[in-house]
Amino acid sequence: MSLPHAILTALLEKPSSGLELTRRFDKSIGFFWSATHQQIYRELGRLEASGLIRALPQAGPARGQKKEYEVLPAGRAELERWTADGSDPRAVREPLLLRLRAAAVVGTAGLDAELERHLALHRAQLDDYLEIERRDFPPGRAADENRLQHAVLRAGIGLEAFWVEWLTETLDTLPRA
Repeated sequence: MSLPHAILTALLEKPSSGLELTRRFDKSIGFFWSATHQQIYRELGRLEASGLIRALPQAGPARGQKKEYEVLPAGRAELERWTADGSDPRAVREPLLLRLRAAAVVGTAGLDAELERHLALHRAQLDDYLEIERRDFPPGRAADENRLQHAVLRAGIGLEAFWVEWLTETLDTLPRA
């Protein structure tokens, strides 16, 4: 049920066309809640049909123009309700951890290359997050309206830092041929 809420959040931040929304989604919410462009467009249709969003009126003929969507009061109320609801933490489902568990049984041949690949990916993501923090949240400019956005970014930074440290330590524990 979180994809509709992610879309409502993004549209409340800025009314957007489906294309603009997918691009913005890829650069922000998509870091921690991924969805394909097809899923986003399908969900926009559902949200509009349920009366939570609407396409803004267009000045000219609708054919060939992008629909721009905005959140209706019912959509804002739904997002407020969902935000206040509780949810339990989710169990981690990470295929890499399952591979390590399997390697403990069948051997570690080839595992070091996969761990190195993951380490490079997590280092790159950490670098991206740190650059976003430098650009969007410089010290001394923490306005009230973006503190929670910064908190989400810091969570991403912490998770990536964890993976970099854990993968480095795990690579060090692998038997060397």
